[in-house]
Amino acid sequence: MNNLILALFLLLNITAFAQKPCEIDNDIKDSLGTYKSTKQYIIFERSFAGNSTDIFFSLSNDNGILGLEIQILQRSQDFIKAICFDAGSKIYLQLNNGKIVTLLYAGKDTCGNLLRDENNSNNRITTGNFVFSKENFEELKTSPVTFMRIKYAGETIDYPYRTAFVSELDKKVYEPEGYFMNFLKCVDN
Repeated sequence: MNNLILALFLLLNITAFAQKPCEIDNDIKDSLGTYKSTKQYIIFERSFAGNSTDIFFSLSNDNGILGLEIQILQRSQDFIKAICFDAGSKIYLQLNNGKIVTLLYAGKDTCGNLLRDENNSNNRITTGNFVFSKENFEELKTSPVTFMRIKYAGETIDYPYRTAFVSELDKKVYEPEGYFMNFLKCVDN
């Protein structure tokens, strides 16, 4: 009997500590309403032949509207072609259960900013805000994402998800497949 109680106690502790903590970046409540957002999280990282692309996600709740801010950082010694968001831009997330969740772009047309650093390298930062519809974001709480497709203004690019990777930027472990399962709870309240 004591072993059963001990096993139950250990199981409850393991599940309680296994959940990802919410890392909130902004939590604002004022006369205009409420706004809450999570810290940025690296979802995708690719580095090949001197060119690199990093994609960061941040979830938000703006007066009850759930959103996703995406920031794409591209670095290269060569010129970086612009990728633009416009009214027709979308993010498609393919889930492990076979369903597809679509997020709609909710910002102004943008092609980001091209900056040169001290090493004379090109850096392009493109940021966009997307919104969930009420009927589709619930699936993200229960099924991992395996694939992402972004429809930009002039092209569509596919980004396969990895279960986990160690980032070249900060040497931390990121688990993009479970991002929504772990962090939607932080802003969905």
